[in-house]
Amino acid sequence: VMTNTPGMLRAMGGMMTALGVKPEIEAFDTGHLWFAKQLVEEKVLDPDALVQLCMGVPWGAPDDLNTFMAMVNNVPSNWNWSAFSIGRNQMAYAAAAVLAGGNVRVGLEDNLWLDKGVLATNAQLVERAVSIVSNMGARVIGPDEVRKKLNLTKRAPL
Repeated sequence: VMTNTPGMLRAMGGMMTALGVKPEIEAFDTGHLWFAKQLVEEKVLDPDALVQLCMGVPWGAPDDLNTFMAMVNNVPSNWNWSAFSIGRNQMAYAAAAVLAGGNVRVGLEDNLWLDKGVLATNAQLVERAVSIVSNMGARVIGPDEVRKKLNLTKRAPL
C-alpha cells in the first residue's frame, strides 16, 4: 500500500527543495522513476536527483537482472543512483550496481544476515561490500568525496 499521493509527494518535494534538502528517492518500480522525472521536469525536485533502485521488496520490482536493467535504463544519466536488494541477494546487488555503473547500498535496513544463520553487524556488511567492490577493481570513496559528488553541504559537526 502506497500512502503518499502524488500531491503529497509534490508538496514534500517542494518543501525539501526550498529548504535545501537533497531527497533520496526510493524507486520500487519503473513507475516511481517516471514520477521522479516528472517532479524534476516540474522543478519540484532538483535536476541532479539521488535515487535508490529498490529490488526484491515484496510487491515492488523483483530482484531479477532483467527488471534491474529496466530500472537502470530508466535513470537519467545526470542522476546519482545506487541499488540494493533485500536479504540474501544484498551482496549480489552490490556487484550488479557496480557493473551497471551505479553505487552500492548495504546495511541492516535491508539484510540482517552475514551468512546463513549468522546475524550481521552493519560494519560487517559494509566491510563485505567494500571487499566485493574493491575486488572488482572499482574505487570506494569516503564521506568527503561523497558529499562533493552529491553536491551536499555538511551542516552539523560529527
